[in-house]
Amino acid sequence: MNRYSRDQMAQRVARDIPEGAYVNLGIGMPTLVANHIPKDREIVLQSENGLLGMGPAPQAGDEDYDLINAGKQPVTLMPGASFFHHADSFAMMRGGHLDICVLGAFQVAVNGDLANWHTGEADAIPAVGGAMDLASGAKQVFVMMEHLTKKGESKIVTRCSYPLTGLACVSRVYTDLATIHITPQGLLADDLVEGLSLEALIKLSGISMQARLS
Repeated sequence: MNRYSRDQMAQRVARDIPEGAYVNLGIGMPTLVANHIPKDREIVLQSENGLLGMGPAPQAGDEDYDLINAGKQPVTLMPGASFFHHADSFAMMRGGHLDICVLGAFQVAVNGDLANWHTGEADAIPAVGGAMDLASGAKQVFVMMEHLTKKGESKIVTRCSYPLTGLACVSRVYTDLATIHITPQGLLADDLVEGLSLEALIKLSGISMQARLS
């Protein structure tokens, strides 16, 4: 089966971020979005460790490990970037000042519930970080994740079985198979990977959805 690469997923997310948006990129896969922001579009990236105006990853050999994102990865700065206290960063996140946050997830439910900090397994390490603040504070929550687990189970579910991060907060899910829009009318799928039909996507997901009309 064809699948989108992680960079292709990041390109799809970046393409859908509008001009002038203030955006937080979560730890892990979402950080790749910074490398694919269209050069003709002004988008301001925020990192919860206290940075506004984050740029893409530096070229190999140009890393400055005093300049990192929340995942401790080296980053660059855009013109006009600023640094501030961690508490001020969380005030931005909690105060409704972010237009979009992009998060990873273990599960997303059909109503937009998000589970991304703990699988509930005894040997798993909980890692909530600022995800709850982002899920409740951002105006829109986008999720980037692989569509299936390593066992072949869908991460888009009727109801989350893992501990929840946020309730009915996710508006869009970008996976390696498709983009899924969460709406009051149900799930709408578009941008399916080449060679994958809607019927096959529904069978893999075990969830009813319809094609999204452009």
